[in-house]
Amino acid sequence: MTPDSIMGLAQSSIYLTILVLAPVLGVALAVGLTISIFQAITQIQEQTLAFAPKIIAVFVSLLFFGPWMLTHLVDYTRNILSNLTRYIG
Repeated sequence: MTPDSIMGLAQSSIYLTILVLAPVLGVALAVGLTISIFQAITQIQEQTLAFAPKIIAVFVSLLFFGPWMLTHLVDYTRNILSNLTRYIG
């Protein structure tokens, strides 16, 4: 393997990681920001009010985006395994 192919493989894996995690992190960010604004407006400083909705939103987004995420991960793994002789040799 050449250094260029190693860098290309590392770049594609980092890109896939960002692509797969972006929807879940976006949902967590949006829910966290909404809860923070609500807490600032009402001056309620309850920790569970900030924590519990984010956990629920992340689980729901995993249920919703899970098949899409799994498809991308399986395709990437299939690509790596089908080209394994090129990477080893």
